[in-house]
Amino acid sequence: MINLCTWRSDIIIILRDTPPSLIPTANDFYDRANKLRDQLLDARKEGLDSVEYDDALRSVLKELYELVGRPVIQRLNELHVPEQSRVWWCPTSAFFSLPLHAMGPIPSEHGPPRYFLDLYIPSYTPSLSALIESNKSGSPTLGKPSLLLVVQPDPSQAVEDAFGEMRVVRSVNTQVETLISARATPTAVLERLQDHRFVHIICHGTLEPGKPFDSSFKLYQGNRLRLLDIIQSRLPDAEFAFLSAGHTAELTDGSISDEALHLTAAMQYCGFRSVVGTMWAMADKDGRDLAKTFYESVFSPAESQGVRYHERTAEALRDAVIKLRRRRGRGMTLERWVNFVHYGA
Repeated sequence: MINLCTWRSDIIIILRDTPPSLIPTANDFYDRANKLRDQLLDARKEGLDSVEYDDALRSVLKELYELVGRPVIQRLNELHVPEQSRVWWCPTSAFFSLPLHAMGPIPSEHGPPRYFLDLYIPSYTPSLSALIESNKSGSPTLGKPSLLLVVQPDPSQAVEDAFGEMRVVRSVNTQVETLISARATPTAVLERLQDHRFVHIICHGTLEPGKPFDSSFKLYQGNRLRLLDIIQSRLPDAEFAFLSAGHTAELTDGSISDEALHLTAAMQYCGFRSVVGTMWAMADKDGRDLAKTFYESVFSPAESQGVRYHERTAEALRDAVIKLRRRRGRGMTLERWVNFVHYGA
């Protein structure tokens, strides 16, 4: 947990059956964190593919490591938390806008640069209560979860990229039902969500600053599927949502940063135990490649027996992101792989 406040800021590590471990912060911790957030948001106005944004993101990740990453990793080592453990970030305020999962590079005497997600399997949660709810056992689920695929390409998105991602998801080793274009109405999506534990949404996400539950997914002919509609539909069996839409885990200048009610976090509040989202606009061509590696991992028969499918998604995303990052020959930029985040169990 990272408490960011003008009067006092703290980093607190909470382990099961262990007293909380407090990491003291410097006197300028609050100001430095807000400066990093402003630096990233200001640079984003120049465009995600701009040199200015790449430089700003690189600088922010490096400073984040010094501010948060180094002391946290040191304390995790002191607490004998092994590498490749699950680590949940529960941030507040400015830290909701900062990519804690990708802090670095971490100094190393040999080998390529490593980042936080190379050492641990990172997830986020908007609150401890949301994480507790996500980890509740609930009713036992047997067999592979079926998946609802919702496809409505954004006008600015290359249609071939959206269809390429659709083909990848439809080839997943489980039952897949597809709602596309005219069939992807808000009413149809809400009805079919009742019958599927997994959902993969390829469309445009719309944020409503100050009214988070009016935020929505843009479907056929501009019809909106609001988060409030999803909450009111009551989905007791919802387990996992992959939001392949830009800005789903983004907080902007107009957002209520202390609340962290962006689309991804709100989907967790809607009842989905695990959610994959994006911190800013996504490169269309990355959806297909990431989804292929991700679902191959989630539904691999080699995965540990007894681990529920939605609980495999954090490690699957981490591994898919690392694979995406290594594709330097395809113009892979820093912001493209840092973009993806996991929330929940």
